Amino acid sequence: MIVGGATTMNASILVVEDEPAIQELIRVNLEDAGFSVRAAEDAESAQEQIRNALPDLVLLDWMLPGQSGLALARSLRGDARTRELPIIMVTARGDETDRVAGLEAWVDDYVTKPFSPRELKARIKSVLRRRSPEAAQEQLSVGPLALDPTTHRVTVRGEPAQVGPTEFRLLKFLMARPERVHSRTQLLDKVWGDHVYIEERTVDVHIRRLRLALEPLGCAGMIETVRGSGYRLAAAKSA
Repeated sequence: MIVGGATTMNASILVVEDEPAIQELIRVNLEDAGFSVRAAEDAESAQEQIRNALPDLVLLDWMLPGQSGLALARSLRGDARTRELPIIMVTARGDETDRVAGLEAWVDDYVTKPFSPRELKARIKSVLRRRSPEAAQEQLSVGPLALDPTTHRVTVRGEPAQVGPTEFRLLKFLMARPERVHSRTQLLDKVWGDHVYIEERTVDVHIRRLRLALEPLGCAGMIETVRGSGYRLAAAKSA
């Protein structure tokens, strides 16, 4: 089943880069790789965008007008809301001292200019795979379930499942972290976005729809309710 419509969400990358040509080069290559790209030219506008909606990863230039990228990275790590946000620093500064300073600001990776778009995409996917696996645009499989984020297909033993766009995002998040229990609040923040204010029971509605979609294929029971805690995806359990 291909999940159509504009409501389907690809992993979002915030590119903080003040050179228009480099910003455009990165945007074109990342969109070609299936990512949703937003851009900011300085730390202040980047912070505003992050306040409005958390991206899945920040690609951050060191040398920015005003506040430096390094200072912005430290600021993001000091805020509980953005502490776990994956950050890759992109810079022309390749000295060991600069690399150490970047890593001490707890950035996840460090890419030196000039870089190849292929290398950059590989680095982004590597960080996302490690820090935010549901955003890595790679196929996920748990037991008989398979999910392809590029084609937006969900299959069970090769048979297509009729999954709606919100249920697709919910399943993708759960499949990226099998056997882990997630509260309704966590699911709202990670699947709907921490800037969206809706009731927790909305999660229950979409969990029910997801189970109904998987039931004909014998996988509804993989979506488990953990009383008093939330939901988890079991590695293998039939309906």
